[in-house]
Amino acid sequence: MSEASFAATNRLTQPTIGTPELRPLPPAASDYDRLVSPARSRTVSLGGHVQPKLSTLTIGARLRGRDLLSDTDLTPDEIGEVLETAAKLKRLHRNGEPHAYLPGKTLGMIFQHPSTRTRVAFEAGMAQLGGQAIYLGVNDLQLKRGETIGDTAQVLSRYVNALVARVADHGDLVALADAASIPVFNGLSDRSHPLQALSDLLTLRERFGALAGLKLAYLGDGNNVASSLLVAGAAMGVSVAVAAPAGYEPASEAVTQAAWLAKATGATVRVGNDAWAAVADADAVYTDVHASMGQTDGAARAVALAPYKVTPEIMAAAKPTAVFLHCLPMHRGEEVDAAVADGPRSVIFDQAENRLHLHKAVLLHALC
Repeated sequence: MSEASFAATNRLTQPTIGTPELRPLPPAASDYDRLVSPARSRTVSLGGHVQPKLSTLTIGARLRGRDLLSDTDLTPDEIGEVLETAAKLKRLHRNGEPHAYLPGKTLGMIFQHPSTRTRVAFEAGMAQLGGQAIYLGVNDLQLKRGETIGDTAQVLSRYVNALVARVADHGDLVALADAASIPVFNGLSDRSHPLQALSDLLTLRERFGALAGLKLAYLGDGNNVASSLLVAGAAMGVSVAVAAPAGYEPASEAVTQAAWLAKATGATVRVGNDAWAAVADADAVYTDVHASMGQTDGAARAVALAPYKVTPEIMAAAKPTAVFLHCLPMHRGEEVDAAVADGPRSVIFDQAENRLHLHKAVLLHALC
């Protein structure tokens, strides 16, 4: 190229002094871009490698590695510790504060009966604590094919950090715990339902501020829930009056244990057949389904337990500030009138929520 040609070409490619530099226009926005652009401005970034900072939570270590099979497995002081921890965990949960204090821990869940609250509260609770839960239904294990409870317990002890079991026979729960080398919790047995009773105490504590001096009236079948309420209530200074038809009273062993504990706390324990006498001056009125899981005498039970249905009139015989409790599931029109179950004095869903926080407290104390 000659010098003249080069100079001419160079003049064409260099901007003239004082003349704005020309830049290429951006490509025209498509209809799609115009439609999605507002949404793009509202997107957020999730994830990353920063671990959430956990609040310091101080708890007692007396329950570390311990089983919870029966209502007498915890002393009153230990019950108080668990309730206090549950209240703290509930506040963290309500405030949206992370509380993953059990990362890497796994809970095995052996269930011979169906469950809503016990199962979901343990699964959700373990996840919120940073661990995980494995549900093991009646058809999921080799127990159905003849493997012994002891072998199952020893194998699972090598896989998970704790077990919760819902069983038809309390003896199976004891056998499981005897063979296991990890903590075992009673998720319900034919004899007792200790975690339910502790959750109920948490609900009463929230409602009334203190437990000692309260009166709880239980109407209906003297089943596993009634037995646990008697023992746990008496241990914490709550007077418990059970009204049940003849032949449906709570187990004598539970009544004896409750009476012994009541002497130490100043509470009273009464078991009789008069529903009106039971609810007099009560701070809480409690009932359960008239036919529990696995019971086949439903018709006879319906007749015998009909007079113990919780009605507005029954609630009126309790204190004006009394609340209604039910461990659920519930059959409106059978053991309780809908006007009570869905009325302003009902705290059944607060009671159900507290299963979550109580379960987390037990897990934390046992696995900390």
